[in-house]
Formats: sequence, structure tokens, C-alpha cells
Amino acid sequence: MKATAVSEMVSFTAKGQIVIPRRTCRKFRIEKGAWAVVTATPEGILIQPMTSRAIARGSGLLKRKPGGKSFCERWAEHKREEIALEERRYGRGRSAR
Repeated sequence: MKATAVSEMVSFTAKGQIVIPRRTCRKFRIEKGAWAVVTATPEGILIQPMTSRAIARGSGLLKRKPGGKSFCERWAEHKREEIALEERRYGRGRSAR
């Protein structure tokens, strides 16, 4: 049996942000602070939440080279680099004196 698509209206803020309706968040188990992959497709914008369920489903799919870092190690390193970049770019983490 094929799932039927449910459409809901949302609006964009001046910054291009949207709020995902609560019912949809519950259905896909999207929690506060969750990340999503946004893909431009010929049909429109595809938003795929990166929930703990989705990560668990994909566990083991990413193989590493012998002796290489695990996905978790690479992800943690990526996040550290991203935070450092934001701190340099926006001065976050500095005292406002």
C-alpha cells in the first residue's frame, strides 16, 4: 500500500525560514535542534530531516578506509570546524565589552 502525501501551507520569514507543522514533526519524529538536508529538485524543495531514527536506519552504510576515522569522528571534527568558522565570522563566544 502506497502512502498518500499530505500537503500543509507554511509561510517563509524574511530570513527564508519556515516552521514545520506540529503534526508533521510528530509523524517524522523531528525534535528541537534537529538538522535537515535541503535539496533543490526539478519538482521543488525536498527537506529530509536527520532524526535519530534516520541515522539509526543508515547506521553501517558508510564504510571507512582501513585505519580511517569513523563517521562519528569525522562528523564531530566537521562540527568543531563549523563552530570555529562561525566564531571567526560572527564573533560568537567572545565577551561583549
